[in-house]
Amino acid sequence: MRLISKTYWNGSWVRFREPVEGFANCEQITAYANDGAQSRGLYWTPRNSPRPRVAVVAGHPRVDFSQHYLFPQLLRAGYACLGASVRTTGNDVTCVHEQIILDIAAQVQWLKEHRGVEKVVWLGNSGGGSLGGFYQSQAQLTPAERLAFTPAGRPTALRTAMMPTFDAMVISAAHPGQGLVLNEAIDPSVVDEKNPLLTDASLDMYDPCNGFRPAPEWSRYSPEFQERYRAAQLARVARIDSQARAMIAEQRDAEFTASDPGFQSLPYARQRAVLQRAAFQPVMTVYRTMANLNYTDNSLDPGNRGYGSLLSDRPDLMNFQLLGFGRIVTPDAWLSTWSGLSSNANLLKTARSIKVPMILVHAGRDLDCYLEAHSRPIFEAFGSEDKTFENFPEQLHYFEPDEGQHENAGALAHAAKLVPWLKSRVPL
Repeated sequence: MRLISKTYWNGSWVRFREPVEGFANCEQITAYANDGAQSRGLYWTPRNSPRPRVAVVAGHPRVDFSQHYLFPQLLRAGYACLGASVRTTGNDVTCVHEQIILDIAAQVQWLKEHRGVEKVVWLGNSGGGSLGGFYQSQAQLTPAERLAFTPAGRPTALRTAMMPTFDAMVISAAHPGQGLVLNEAIDPSVVDEKNPLLTDASLDMYDPCNGFRPAPEWSRYSPEFQERYRAAQLARVARIDSQARAMIAEQRDAEFTASDPGFQSLPYARQRAVLQRAAFQPVMTVYRTMANLNYTDNSLDPGNRGYGSLLSDRPDLMNFQLLGFGRIVTPDAWLSTWSGLSSNANLLKTARSIKVPMILVHAGRDLDCYLEAHSRPIFEAFGSEDKTFENFPEQLHYFEPDEGQHENAGALAHAAKLVPWLKSRVPL
């Protein structure tokens, strides 16, 4: 049964849609964060300007942006482009945002120290928006003011990191944060995390008794059901938060016991059990995370979007498959990335302190990032005096082509608005 959407079935559209060999050079870079982690990126420069003073950097907690679809047009305009991978690219089971922004810091620092880049623009596409917002909000603080601990209570290395700030930000088809997306998409009808098929029918958005209609017919949910549903979603997130914190507390207790001066006097069997628990890294499975009311009810945040989600046009069934948001995570990654109640990567909060010029680009047919729930609140949240809103009513999440369109049409339309904005704010 094929349930994955064409975007994901055919491979991500976050890739070049025209050849660049004739006008661009590329080198692979390796950077080392101040906590010792290694990350890589692809650094693209215009062939006729091998050392540009301005670079556009794109990154994402999970997705490979090394050949972002906007890079060719930015290169033609004279900008350098860095597709910055982080330590969790391709596998975000252990994604802790307080760690991966160290990778961004290391790569931006590399640009400045090794390639003479003077100004840096962040391209925050999709989950890259909240990643860049979190980075900038920390980078602009003095080291002593930065977060000392992750949401799990682990020490961070942020206060000893070199974190150059961005000079401008592009927020494109972005949501407020992975955790906030999951707040809206987690299935509140799951009764027992260990028995994920057990369902509270009164909270099941895919139950016809609650207003659901079989795909592709649009559903309609009553205001009363919407209110109960959203409250129950947050309650489930809070329960999982508690489970994650309990797992972390058990490990900490074992670490404390192992460091106690009397540990060596304990029986060997007890020592062994304590050390095993201190070393143990549990993994959480979070089932059924494809249950946003907006997927099937287009009267909620109305626009030009089609039925379903970015991942599937049958969310009622995809909800039970492996692929989805935050399905397999460590407790630390859950709290830092996927819990909308605990994560610091919340663009609605971090944007308030950000003052650099910014442009927000909304894709009107986006299936997971919505105009009233996401784009407008993000735009309003930014503290920048110089901020621009661009709406593309007919574009999809990755500005990928619709049936019969040239595959580069969306990227060209996006760049036609973005490049003049960049040139006026961050000239070459």
